[in-house]
Amino acid sequence: MAIYDTEEEQVEALKRWWKENGVSTIAGLAVGIVLILGWNYWRDYKKDQAAQASALYDQLLSAADTGNKESAEKLAERAQAEFGKTEYALYSGLMEAKLKVQKSDLAAAKQILEELAAKSNDEVSHIARVRLVRLMLATGEYEQGLQVINKVDPASSSGFSAIYDELLGDLYVALDRRDEARTSYQNALRNGSQSPLLQFKIDDLTAPEIIQSQK
Repeated sequence: MAIYDTEEEQVEALKRWWKENGVSTIAGLAVGIVLILGWNYWRDYKKDQAAQASALYDQLLSAADTGNKESAEKLAERAQAEFGKTEYALYSGLMEAKLKVQKSDLAAAKQILEELAAKSNDEVSHIARVRLVRLMLATGEYEQGLQVINKVDPASSSGFSAIYDELLGDLYVALDRRDEARTSYQNALRNGSQSPLLQFKIDDLTAPEIIQSQK
């Protein structure tokens, strides 16, 4: 009887536990299963989106390489519309801006680059900003170009600091602010610029002063 009583007590204890905890246990298991299934679905969805975006971007590059600009532009727009949360959408935006420049639609190119520069992706935003400033240089918007660079956070632009410094120098030269141009070029040199023209730019600024001092 002692064994029977013990088993009976165990059964009763189990019944009481189930009565008190059964619903919450089932709910917990259900939530866990839903989370696992949801995570797997999200992971598969992201992989599928990345694969589709990659394939579309390859088509875009192929169209651009073969000179089919109209098709390339449509593919760039589609990539941004359908896969806006992938990096391929950002790269497609850079390509679209390039295509706009080739069509001499500079206003549209600037708008695209401004939007990309405001994105959170650091590398793409800096690339877009650099291209935007170069466009401004080409169109005589020198002060606007200075404003764009001056808004850059130095802490987040270490990999692009030399490029920004050289662009600043180009803008200052265009504005005939030679001393500031020289300082910017020298900063670019110190920051490891790989530009083959940088030293020529510095020498070009220095030469007139040497000539003046020799007179």
